[in-house]
Amino acid sequence: MRDNWCSRKRRSNIAFQGSRNSRAVLAVTAPGTRALVLLPMKKSVPAENPDAYVASLVGWQQLYVRALRSTVLSTVPLQEIIKWGHLVYFSTGPVLLIRAEEGRVLLGFWRGKRLRDIEPRLKPGGKYEMATLELVRETPLERAAFVALVKEAVALNVSHGDPTDLTSPKINDAV
Repeated sequence: MRDNWCSRKRRSNIAFQGSRNSRAVLAVTAPGTRALVLLPMKKSVPAENPDAYVASLVGWQQLYVRALRSTVLSTVPLQEIIKWGHLVYFSTGPVLLIRAEEGRVLLGFWRGKRLRDIEPRLKPGGKYEMATLELVRETPLERAAFVALVKEAVALNVSHGDPTDLTSPKINDAV
């Protein structure tokens, strides 16, 4: 059996002594020794509106987010809000998110598992039918492919309802 430092009771007890505002990091404290260190999470003030969110970004991330946002808004009518600190788009429930993080821009689709035939790089995970695509500076993404993703994501919400409504029988359709 593989020895996983996270699974050791002695260390896992330490890992959970932090609060929701900290993260555990394994650090090398001296040659051959390791210690679990709790570091504070980076806190940021959420932008007041989508324009402020984009304006708060710099460099390639601002360029990517600006282009993605413009494409989303020109493709289909969606409600755009700041939720959970990033851009979220709604049509019969949440459709997609655009989140700039340190070193990447993340695209998330609530029904992304159903969109993998359009964009195979979408990685399934999380609740609902979520799948994400991580964009870094060098990541190619054709506008036509992104438009197809947005259109299909909206069409899926129209035909299947709100992806977060787990009581709806339509959410359990085969993926």
